[in-house]
Amino acid sequence: MKMLARSRFLEADFEKETPFQTARREASEEIGLPNGDREMPKPFEIEHLCELPTNLAVTEIGVRPCIAFLHDRSSSDDGHSEVEESMIPRLNAKEVAAVFSAPFHRFLEQETGWYEGSWRHWHDTTWRMHNFYVPVPGRNEKSPESETTEKQYRVWGLTARMAIDAARLAFDEIPEFEHNTHIGDEDIMKRLYGMGKLHKARKAGEQLSREELMKASKAAKI
Repeated sequence: MKMLARSRFLEADFEKETPFQTARREASEEIGLPNGDREMPKPFEIEHLCELPTNLAVTEIGVRPCIAFLHDRSSSDDGHSEVEESMIPRLNAKEVAAVFSAPFHRFLEQETGWYEGSWRHWHDTTWRMHNFYVPVPGRNEKSPESETTEKQYRVWGLTARMAIDAARLAFDEIPEFEHNTHIGDEDIMKRLYGMGKLHKARKAGEQLSREELMKASKAAKI
C-alpha cells in the first residue's frame, strides 16, 4: 500500500499536518479509507512504515510518497482476513477511476507486455519514463479482429517512478530496466526554491523556465 502526500496548493498544509496525515486524509477523501485508526474496521490496521524523498512532477507539484502497510492485526492464522475481500473502497468518482493491486516486486521487472520505458528530455534534463500494464483478472474483451484481449490498467509517470523507488528500497534490488539512479528530487527542488521558485501559491502565468530548471538540475547533478 502506498499513499501520496502532495505538497503544493490546497492538498497539503504542512504547518497543520504531517505528510502522513495529509496522505491519510487524501486516501479517505479519494477511496473512503478511514482517516483515523479508531475508525478502521476490525481486524485491520494501517502501519506507517516510512516516507520517501519528495518528487517533482512536470506540473511543478511536489509529491512525497508515504509508505504504509494495510494488514490484518490478528496474530493467528485462524480467521485471517484478506484486505481485498473484506474492505470495499468507496471511490470518489471525481478523482479516482479504479482501485487495483499488483505484485510489488514486478515494479522491478522488465517483462514484455508488462513494462515499456523510454528516455525523455524535460528542459534539457533526462528522465526515464516508465509504463507498467497491470492485467485485470477475469476481464477480457473482443477486439475488431475478434481476438480476445486482456484488459489492463496502466501505471505510468510519477506514480510508476515512485512505485519503482519503493520497490528498490523494499527488496534492495536494482530494476531490470534503465532508470534514474537518484530517489526523489529534493536537491533540485531546494535549488529551485532558493531561486525563488516553487511558491506555495503559483502566480498567474508563472511556470519554470528552461534556463531555471537547467541551472538547478546541473547543480543537483541530475
